[in-house]
Amino acid sequence: MDMNVAAVIPSLNPDAHFTAVVDDLVKAGFKRIYIVNDGSGDGFDGYFERAAAHPECVLLAHAENRGKGRALKTAFARHLADPCGCVGAVTLDGDGQHCVEDVVAVARALAQRPDDLVLGVRDFAQNGVPAKSALGNRITRRVLSALCGARITDTQTGLRGVPNRFMERLLHISGDRYEFETNMLLEARRARVAISEVRISTIYAGSGAVSHFRPFADSVRIYALILGPLGRFPFASLASAIVDLALFGVLNRLLAAFAPALGLLLATVLARVCSASFNFFVNHRLVFESRAGYGGAMLRYFSLCAAQMMCSYGGVYLLSEALPLPALPAKIITDVALFFVSFFIQHRWVFRAGS
Repeated sequence: MDMNVAAVIPSLNPDAHFTAVVDDLVKAGFKRIYIVNDGSGDGFDGYFERAAAHPECVLLAHAENRGKGRALKTAFARHLADPCGCVGAVTLDGDGQHCVEDVVAVARALAQRPDDLVLGVRDFAQNGVPAKSALGNRITRRVLSALCGARITDTQTGLRGVPNRFMERLLHISGDRYEFETNMLLEARRARVAISEVRISTIYAGSGAVSHFRPFADSVRIYALILGPLGRFPFASLASAIVDLALFGVLNRLLAAFAPALGLLLATVLARVCSASFNFFVNHRLVFESRAGYGGAMLRYFSLCAAQMMCSYGGVYLLSEALPLPALPAKIITDVALFFVSFFIQHRWVFRAGS
């Protein structure tokens, strides 16, 4: 078939599977295949030299191992310099975990939807899938789907169709190893890039392929990205509470000349406005790393604050009247629930670019 989609294969210390993958891609009609030698040893030069003999192949190399994410970025930068009429590129592993029919299916889907990020997703429910892989994907996909606002069946797939316009953004995001693929999904949410899925075969390394995924180190990197905003959110809230209390103490003293009720009201309101503004800027810049404009995000943020205050009052009232609970435990239960609700609303709506 006449393929208007390129292929990208990052490779470290390849074996015979790599040669077969490259040959199959050439036979399938891919006119441009980027191969990145990510710091492989000298004993593996023959595999890359054979691949480079194909006129369709462009061989790129790192002097030392820099990770799968960096290898993908190297190929993306080269592709964008001269796309040769291709609407994007399919990324795949060179270890035999992706059959050529599936690569072609993802490429066709990208050609039909050239603005979508296309994921080749595996079926983790079928027989033969390692239990730890199925469990790990199930947990990760649920957390990541909640953060991305889209249902993602397979968060760890290496077979992806990446459109040119999204590729440009990916050159500037963090992650040089396997966490780059997770950050790609998070960036799709920030860039409002639609995610499409294509069902593919489920093949594991038991067939002889070698995986360079480091279960502990790479998993830590991936979950640090996924849970980063959720991990920073409590610290931002705590810092804002400290600012609120400190300002209240100072203002309460400065306004002592006013009538007690008026001074207390002014100190409370001014401290809360300042601490809420502080919290807004910390969440915007550091917690969610938002690209949303300040004006619209601030309006949404303070609207949420007002709604949250009313929900807090309503929750405390209902729990204290219906159960009944004392006011303090009722407030703790209500505010803890609102804490998590507030996080997801801020993540998905308040600080989302284009909202």
